[in-house]
Amino acid sequence: MRKIKKPGEEEYPSYAKMYIDLLQDDELILDHLKENFIVVKELILSLPSERLNHRYQAGKWTVKEIITHIIDDERIYAYRALCFARNEKTELPGFDQDAYVKYSGADERDILNIFEEYQAVRNATITLFNGLSDEALTRYGTANNNKATVRALCYHIAGHELHHINRIRKFYL
Repeated sequence: MRKIKKPGEEEYPSYAKMYIDLLQDDELILDHLKENFIVVKELILSLPSERLNHRYQAGKWTVKEIITHIIDDERIYAYRALCFARNEKTELPGFDQDAYVKYSGADERDILNIFEEYQAVRNATITLFNGLSDEALTRYGTANNNKATVRALCYHIAGHELHHINRIRKFYL
């Protein structure tokens, strides 16, 4: 797989720093996305089934809801990356993550069904970024009043996943 240089801080909004800082600066982000999916799947499937719908505190998401949120976020950020790579000049909208989780139906879904979707989205994400030119990776676009480069969105996807997996390890294991 191709190498993708880690973006500079000027390439993404300040809120994304917490995600991007979780990632190595080895340019192997696509390999990490592939490997991290396996790690996440093994971790989640090792949990007792009753932990998958557990809330460690009122109003917090369950493990199934977190995984579904990761999928939704990845799908949205990959779409943004496609738009930016194709030089879309229209600002893209934001999304309400809490509403997406509320209406996801995650807790009623089988975990294997969720991972089937997760794997399909992850494979599409990797394929998208693997096929982009160096020029496309450094194009900017705007979503929800925030400018970012295409490669920054790739790193956001990977770091966002790591952020939530770290939270699962802290609060659900």
